[in-house]
Amino acid sequence: MTDDELKQLDKEVKKRKRVAAEWASQLHDLVEDRLPASYHEIPDIAQSTFDACQAWAEANARLQAAHRHTASPS
Repeated sequence: MTDDELKQLDKEVKKRKRVAAEWASQLHDLVEDRLPASYHEIPDIAQSTFDACQAWAEANARLQAAHRHTASPS
């Protein structure tokens, strides 16, 4: 993997982490400010938070694997 590809993957991981944090913040706001009246929002926000965290974890795993691959002797 080239340096440019690693930088792009690192950028993707950071973006996905930011998106996951934004969804987590929305979930937190729901719990802190709108429950129990807005209980019907729980499934959608929770699923979106889960999906965003999973996307980050997958991208992060690819980045870690790429770092291991570039660090290992050829």
